[in-house]
Amino acid sequence: MADTATREENTKTRLIRAAGEVFARDGFRSATVREICRRAGAHLGAINYHFRDKEGLYAAVIDYSHRSAVATYPPDAGLSGDATPQERLRSFIRAFLLRLLDEGIPAWHGQLMAREIAAPTGALGQLAQGSIRNQYIVLADILRDLLGETQVAPGEESERLFLAAMSIVGQCLHHFTARRVIAALRPHCFDPADIEQIAAHITRFSLAGLRACRDEA
Repeated sequence: MADTATREENTKTRLIRAAGEVFARDGFRSATVREICRRAGAHLGAINYHFRDKEGLYAAVIDYSHRSAVATYPPDAGLSGDATPQERLRSFIRAFLLRLLDEGIPAWHGQLMAREIAAPTGALGQLAQGSIRNQYIVLADILRDLLGETQVAPGEESERLFLAAMSIVGQCLHHFTARRVIAALRPHCFDPADIEQIAAHITRFSLAGLRACRDEA
């Protein structure tokens, strides 16, 4: 029984990884289950067995992709227990950039997420209510400290805090969605050293904006 369970799990994992490559390359609508199964070395019935249908497989791929990226680059990587809010923000931004720009987590992660954002399916809503919301909670907790809203309960953040969070996320996403334009303007922009520089800049820029928002209150 144990060997059977292991084989089934291996097949499931192979299908997810193969599907990630195909969905990232072709998009959900153009990808075929036949091509996915061929790459995974699995029979066509395996998708129905493990995921019910193509939509179920796609949702599993999106979830696997995001969870793998967060596990590789957690938002609090390398931080001590007494890290300042500024240090926590820098760590969050750095991890987010690396999840977007590191092509090894898996290699198709960034392209798949870009496709999903540009042409969303039902999987995006599920992800937003799960893994993405969890990351937002981490960022909102940092911003509560920086904006002096520590008495506000989670889930009841001000519009100011929410907009600040979206501004920070937007700066990071720009370096992914516009990466070809950026690379044309500045070749070799996405080596690890530059990611550190970009993270430092977004942190400084955001902290200045957060101070201005706090001063206006």
